[in-house]
Amino acid sequence: MRLIGADGSQLGVVPTPRALSLAASEGYDLVEIAPNAVPPVCKILDFGKYRYEEQQKQKDAKKKQRAVTWKEIRMAPKIDDHDIETKTKAAARFLDEGDKLKVTVRFRGREMAHPDRGRTLLLAVGDKLKDHGLIERMPLLEGRQMIMVMNPIRRDAGAAPKPAAVAPAANGAATAPANATATANLPAAAATPRPAAAGARPAPASVTPRPAPVAPRPAPAPLPVPTEVPAAAPVRAAAARAAAAAAAAARAGSAAPPTVSPGASATTPPATTPPATLKPATLKPAAKSAAAPVRKASDGAPGASR
Repeated sequence: MRLIGADGSQLGVVPTPRALSLAASEGYDLVEIAPNAVPPVCKILDFGKYRYEEQQKQKDAKKKQRAVTWKEIRMAPKIDDHDIETKTKAAARFLDEGDKLKVTVRFRGREMAHPDRGRTLLLAVGDKLKDHGLIERMPLLEGRQMIMVMNPIRRDAGAAPKPAAVAPAANGAATAPANATATANLPAAAATPRPAAAGARPAPASVTPRPAPVAPRPAPAPLPVPTEVPAAAPVRAAAARAAAAAAAAARAGSAAPPTVSPGASATTPPATTPPATLKPATLKPAAKSAAAPVRKASDGAPGASR
């Protein structure tokens, strides 16, 4: 087992007979305080004193505990306003005393047809008691009763320390001369201002206005793209000029008089070529058709009855 001495010192893991002998030699008892540990933990102490301390701890725990006390307030859906105020005052007193409150609305006879009136009544009571308690369970219909549960507000937990009050301006004005006198009594070294820190940023210089932006130049107009002349155009033009020249030469030749060579006589007519004669075309007879002769309708089809 792991042994702890009477003064709280750790004696390490020792066998049980040796631990018993150590406790008997010091005049104390060997008490097992952690049986579920591996190995179990034992301590050398006075068992009577140990039991007394445990009893005192249990008593202190019971003093801090408080039994929950239930208080109930019963109402009817047709309750009057003055009766509601009386019930509300009693409920506020119960909540201020720290008791839990159960508010019940009982329905009788045909009042069960209008459970919404009971719900509205309970919510109104909870709204009036919001400064004294909180609604733990919303209104719930159980048989012929609608129940709402409220818990008290813990004043000790909710209270917060108030901040210190700020002194009025008159007191500040009265203490101003005293502060001035204390400042005057300081030595000269303390009165001199401290130099600026090295990492402090310099004051920003005056910002000069920026020049107006220059308008962008207009983009140059695109140059005209030259059109390509097809290669066949000059050839056609030359052919047309040659044809016009040939036509002009033909007209000039037909209008000019015939020229006579020096050795020929003037009476001899010029040689002319006779015009060509056209032979008449001979028409050949059309060939007979190889198709079978067409029979008349009077002959009838072969095999037809007459």
